[in-house]
Amino acid sequence: MAKLYASIWDEDSPLRKILNQQVAGLSVRLQNAFPAANVQVFPAMTYGSPGLQQRLADLSAAGYEKVLIIPLYPQYSATTTAPVYDQVQAFQRKQRNVMDIRIVKEYHDHPLYISALADGVTSFWQENGRSEKLILSYHGIPQEYADKGDPYAVQCQQTSALLAAKLGLQEGKWQQTFQSRFGPMEWLQPYTDKTLESLGKSGCESVDIMCPAFAADCLETLEEITVENCEVFREAGGKQYQYIPALNASPMMIDLLAALTEAQANDWLQAEKNHAA
Repeated sequence: MAKLYASIWDEDSPLRKILNQQVAGLSVRLQNAFPAANVQVFPAMTYGSPGLQQRLADLSAAGYEKVLIIPLYPQYSATTTAPVYDQVQAFQRKQRNVMDIRIVKEYHDHPLYISALADGVTSFWQENGRSEKLILSYHGIPQEYADKGDPYAVQCQQTSALLAAKLGLQEGKWQQTFQSRFGPMEWLQPYTDKTLESLGKSGCESVDIMCPAFAADCLETLEEITVENCEVFREAGGKQYQYIPALNASPMMIDLLAALTEAQANDWLQAEKNHAA
């Protein structure tokens, strides 16, 4: 694992760099939208530094009363977004005067999210050409989790269908798959690596692949998808393999983050007006 991180690591992790870029872009957007409110944007990580609970403690100590958390997981899963809720709950239990903390649960079907994904694809095609097939590869979870009610698989399907419709893709020109499985249990299928192997062996010469479950590029996209799965496809007979980057800190990603924040800010403002009345 250390070798994989070293292959994509510069002075800092790509994920942390992108997170800071997103924070900077959103800060400017919100300061322009709410000049009198002095809205501040801070980075935090569920696993890593700066840690979420420490960030919340710092904000509480600084006198902040309202906090909105936007996880960088468009689709909700008990394996990804739920730990954010767990950490917030653990933090709040220790407080005598809790902050008003709200969390954006998911935005897998938000029009701006779908438009941003579609724009990323079309912009990439304009610059690099278009392959025979578009693969939408999502981080996998065990099938058992979905069977027990985790909505992740359904939300992935909804994202894929909306994106395909936005792009005007016909059936057969795109496919949804799942990556990053491990252990002996069955995971969501079809598997990305097995699909790429099958496509290469069946005569498909070129694929474009993107990962709509990640709002920022990370180890899974920059190494597993870009490098490892490229090798799988080429060794199976494929010739052209292109990775379409995540939304990262693109203008349309900042548009989405701003819209999610403004919706909650307006709700807070309306609640304050109703209380004052």
